[in-house]
Amino acid sequence: MADFYDQKPWLKTYPAWLPESLAPAGRSLLDDFERSLVSHPDAPCIHYFDATYSYQEIADMAHALTAALDRIGLRKGDRVVLVMQNIPQMAIASLAVWMRAAVVVPINPMYTAEEQRYLVEDCGARLIICQDDFYTSTLEYVEKNEAIIAVITTSPLDLLASQQDTPSQLKALKRFTCEGALDFMSLAQDAAAVGIEIARPPGQDLAYLVYTSGTTGPPKGAMLTHSNIVYNTRVYQKAAQLDRSDVVLGVAPLFHITGIVAHLAVAFHLAIPMVLFHRFDVVDVLRLIEKYRVTFTVASITVYTALLNCPHAKDYNITSFKKAYSGGAPVSPSTVERFREALGLTIYNVYGLTESSSPATITPLGLCGPVDPESGALSVGLVIPGIEAWIVDVDKPDEIMPAGQAGELVLRGPCMVKGYWQKPEETAHAIKGGRFFTGDVAKMDDQGWCYIVDRKKDLINVSGYKVWPRDVEDVLYQHPSVKEAAVIGIPDEYRGETVMAFVALGEDYKDKVTPAELIAFCKEKMAAFKYPRKLEIIDEVPKTPTGKFLRRQLRERSGQ
Repeated sequence: MADFYDQKPWLKTYPAWLPESLAPAGRSLLDDFERSLVSHPDAPCIHYFDATYSYQEIADMAHALTAALDRIGLRKGDRVVLVMQNIPQMAIASLAVWMRAAVVVPINPMYTAEEQRYLVEDCGARLIICQDDFYTSTLEYVEKNEAIIAVITTSPLDLLASQQDTPSQLKALKRFTCEGALDFMSLAQDAAAVGIEIARPPGQDLAYLVYTSGTTGPPKGAMLTHSNIVYNTRVYQKAAQLDRSDVVLGVAPLFHITGIVAHLAVAFHLAIPMVLFHRFDVVDVLRLIEKYRVTFTVASITVYTALLNCPHAKDYNITSFKKAYSGGAPVSPSTVERFREALGLTIYNVYGLTESSSPATITPLGLCGPVDPESGALSVGLVIPGIEAWIVDVDKPDEIMPAGQAGELVLRGPCMVKGYWQKPEETAHAIKGGRFFTGDVAKMDDQGWCYIVDRKKDLINVSGYKVWPRDVEDVLYQHPSVKEAAVIGIPDEYRGETVMAFVALGEDYKDKVTPAELIAFCKEKMAAFKYPRKLEIIDEVPKTPTGKFLRRQLRERSGQ
């Protein structure tokens, strides 16, 4: 496979994307924020529903909280668990942790107490900052953990605009009394907390332990440095042509790598505002895009599908939203076309992992990603600057596949993970010779466009033939009734394995399309060993919070 920088048509079109134009390795996320603070102290930093907080206001709260963390006894390198939705306190807490040269460990609030306990113990957390409505479940494991020096709680209601009616999604919430916990807002608004010495973490220090979703086993803490993340903020800046006129829609969770890099880190780097609204609500999103003239985001395709299916979407002026990127789950060409026809907007594809600090490939603004003529899959873009990429044989990883042939995607570069926290065996399995084996099956054409075929572990072996679920899913998405499609392999006495599909229908097609019709549709368009022999219509395909299909749950549902 030719090196990325040998793709002359690409470099002639976008010469500014050469790696030397990106960030120096020594910068930290805190450096980016403080540079924006100095240059634009009064600029809006966070819009939270109808409230706006400037860079100076966010910095003041972060400094006060840092003083509190110092008094509590937080030390350099300590891990701090954050359990919050997309609220301003998540950003403020992250800044304060870095100002103590400590490490942020964001945790999905939807996890059970047992799942959270595993992550807290695995990372050796010293401090927990969480929403007050999650405090009760937190207590189940904190009281038995002597390493925890304190718990700090906050409410999603705390930083709403004083004159604002409570947003509909927050009306059921109330403030909780959290006995034994410290109050976030009291600490962050302590005017006496001045003169605290701010740490200056170097770029090679850990900024985050971001736990993988754990779809194939216990979650692993990806050790991401400040430099890893800072590098990819510049990638987003270049690819999406971002500048100080942009506004970021914070729709991806800030406990996920996409929200961390594409929302928080990008906004801090460019001194632009990030729009937050607790949790995804389609009407809130539409209203806030219009109110703040949002221009950019990276979101799962489920977000765009929700916008597409919202009957009130055309009541809002969202014409500012010109830089809409999607990642985390496959995007079918038909979905992109429907979105363009209905709302006049283009979805640009991006692919990345926790271990690549978000983008590893991306479609630059203004370019139209091609469709693979063999599978019908939409390209996930071009390999980002500074990254080396190889497509290797799935069974023989030392053999590099020729252009157009599928194999495992392998990456190396300045945004790639250092390893997994206290898991040397898993690190050694994933990283060999500095090259990270993604577990994703992909291919590249001779122009450098990348296509994700599937996860290596999801390969279906039908009578000795390889079937990738994406191939089948992309055909199903061509049927107008199909809103979501997920494919798995199930045991078959004759073939070894056979293909089974799970399909969620669009509202206008429910109870009007049968499994037999969809199977027949696929049979006409696919080789005999590929089309699904079994198909079940379900209300919704189960997903992670970031939109990835949970095939494990589908296998359980099928009895496998």
